[in-house]
Amino acid sequence: MAVSIRMKQFGRHGRHFYRIVAIDKRRARDGDVLEILGTYDPSVKIKESRVILKPTRIKYWLSVGAKPSDHVAIFLEKYMEKFEKAEAAASAGS
Repeated sequence: MAVSIRMKQFGRHGRHFYRIVAIDKRRARDGDVLEILGTYDPSVKIKESRVILKPTRIKYWLSVGAKPSDHVAIFLEKYMEKFEKAEAAASAGS
């Protein structure tokens, strides 16, 4: 099964938000997903809060051969390190 990491669209007209998901490449954009890996809400005023990622699960899917879409690849490049640090701090604190 060819897995892709891409965005699934939600919301209403003029107020879209997206879930970053692992999905079978042959499925439609809004089809059944394998796992939800994060969210992207472009309407949030604070830029740092627009993207939320689950870095351990994203690393897992990338390790088993999932290919990110162009937009998701940009998010991973830009925000992955931030969420890895936050996750490490949370696990060290507990």
